[in-house]
Amino acid sequence: MGLRARHYEAFLSGRPPVGWVEVHSENYFGEGGYDRHALAHVREHYPVSLHGVGLGLGSAEGISEPHVAKLERLVAAVEPVFVSEHLCWGAALGRHFNDLLPLAYTEEALALLTGRVARLQDRLRRRVLVENVSTYVEFRASEMSEGEFIAELVRRTDCGVLLDVNNLYVNQVNHGSDARAVIDAIPSDRVEEIHLAGHLAAEHCLIDHHGDRVAGPVWQLFEAALERFGPVPTLIEWDTDVPELEVLLQEATKAHVRLERKRVVPA
Repeated sequence: MGLRARHYEAFLSGRPPVGWVEVHSENYFGEGGYDRHALAHVREHYPVSLHGVGLGLGSAEGISEPHVAKLERLVAAVEPVFVSEHLCWGAALGRHFNDLLPLAYTEEALALLTGRVARLQDRLRRRVLVENVSTYVEFRASEMSEGEFIAELVRRTDCGVLLDVNNLYVNQVNHGSDARAVIDAIPSDRVEEIHLAGHLAAEHCLIDHHGDRVAGPVWQLFEAALERFGPVPTLIEWDTDVPELEVLLQEATKAHVRLERKRVVPA
């Protein structure tokens, strides 16, 4: 499950029954304070994954060197099991937008991402996982599918994939794309982490708001992903209207049950 400030006390005073936790990297860039204290304590007892939301790997004007430097220091301090970033852009004309904005799936964008991911991996001296994002527009300029784009980026950079199954479903409903085709396109040995989350059904589209339980069709798609990728470490994301810890543990248990089924070897 994602570690959120509301649940710090539960982790500081006890050992909630979760296998690992994930945090948003940017929330812990400060060198001290209560957040870093809580993270250091949790890291003593659980594996931790660092999940970036603000780097904007696909931004045409470049990525922030101070941001990368802070991430590098955090990685050294935490020694996480995974480091991940989104396949998106987030800055233009000197401004940074608080959103994960979609890329056109073109050769030009692929070349840009290839260089950025390669340099980030060199800087951090480790493999980085890239995450597919939910989108609300598509580009006529796209020259390949989302799955083809991700697969080719993996081939060129040797990066890993953080597969967000809810994002696949949101895009399928919003654009009429084929979520299972994306799953089939990604190399089966490169998905190292999976995200599950809730979404909001608005009038004209689904919105990836991370503020509800995982929907039934997303659980079905998760099971399809497990068929292809095996029992990959899986996270329940819940970032808005964060509920009591027990609710997150219930959702995590649902994922755990499905993962355990894939670990059972027939006699």
